[in-house]
Amino acid sequence: MDSLTQIALGAAVGTAVLGRKIGARAALWGAVCGTLPDLDVLVPYGDPVRDFTFHRAESHSLFWLTVASPFIAWIIARLQRHARVGFREWWLLAWLALVTHPLLDAFTVYGTQLLLPFSDYPVGVGSVFIIDPLYTVPLLVGLAAALRLRSRDPGGAMRWNAAGLALSTLYLAWTLAAQSHVEGVVHRTLGATPLAQSRVLVTAAPFNTLLWRVVVMDDGGYHEGYYSLFDDRPGVRLARHASDTSLLEPLRHDWSVRRLAWFSKGFYGVRAAPAGIRVANGSPGTVDQLLGLVETAAAGTPGASTGAPVVMTDLRMGQTPWFVFSFVVAEHADGRVRPVPVLQVPSERPPTTVLPWLWQRIWGDSLPIPQEWRMSPISS
Repeated sequence: MDSLTQIALGAAVGTAVLGRKIGARAALWGAVCGTLPDLDVLVPYGDPVRDFTFHRAESHSLFWLTVASPFIAWIIARLQRHARVGFREWWLLAWLALVTHPLLDAFTVYGTQLLLPFSDYPVGVGSVFIIDPLYTVPLLVGLAAALRLRSRDPGGAMRWNAAGLALSTLYLAWTLAAQSHVEGVVHRTLGATPLAQSRVLVTAAPFNTLLWRVVVMDDGGYHEGYYSLFDDRPGVRLARHASDTSLLEPLRHDWSVRRLAWFSKGFYGVRAAPAGIRVANGSPGTVDQLLGLVETAAAGTPGASTGAPVVMTDLRMGQTPWFVFSFVVAEHADGRVRPVPVLQVPSERPPTTVLPWLWQRIWGDSLPIPQEWRMSPISS
């Protein structure tokens, strides 16, 4: 989830544990602990694929966070030695604020390796978009009321904070129920078609859980569409997009290709891109991507190669033709595919015209996906 939501969750958890005793300081230390797991974005892992797939790994492991929590609690206790709070209470605050962070992240589609070191499976439920005001706002309102009332009505302050936590948690339960409903609609739609046994992804559309994005894989591409809980028609309208996975056949033992296929759970697309496609210089971190600070260059040097970059795209995050994570993994030239050092294609940001379409689509308007969205943009 986004940083603001994780800060709000950590602060609300901290307030629930120690708000009666130390007021705003409980919220502060909860927010700090709730932010710590995401500091792994500052760690360079060596190349773009490693940066992508090792984010939310050990730093988001329930086991390792549990191991780290007493040490973090000891540091807080030393810094707050005059707060009249016992070590065990700081430990409880630190542990709850730490572990609720990856548990919430697991509701997004990215992939959170909760069970390391016992399993590296990237849990990604996909029932919540990375930014969802209906989850965050109750936390913020409850926390703000608690901080405002802490002096004159401590009991009321705690009730407001508890209400915010309860509403946000109930909302997560709602997202699971809504996702399950849409998955049922999708499987009924595909039941009498050649796609009946295909892999299906249903994930929340941006900023809400009333509209859902659907991806269905087949041998030569993928199908994409949207379904609103307000739709009158019984099925899902899907548009097909080509994907040339045969380009990866010579790379079936390549670590980066195998890693991306595993991390995306098979929801990936492959294409031969124009030689002038822009790629990131070096291995930019997630923070650089979010702030738009990624420096780019052409994938190939003019005159040095006539090959077409082979781009592998994680289809789970974004929508056609704008995806968050794409990587140049090979070069296609003279009928041959050869691996190259992995380069990241900077995230494609959709135009502002997408938001009005999404808003109308939420309310069940039977809007087809605009034709221009079906063509991949060429960055050069």
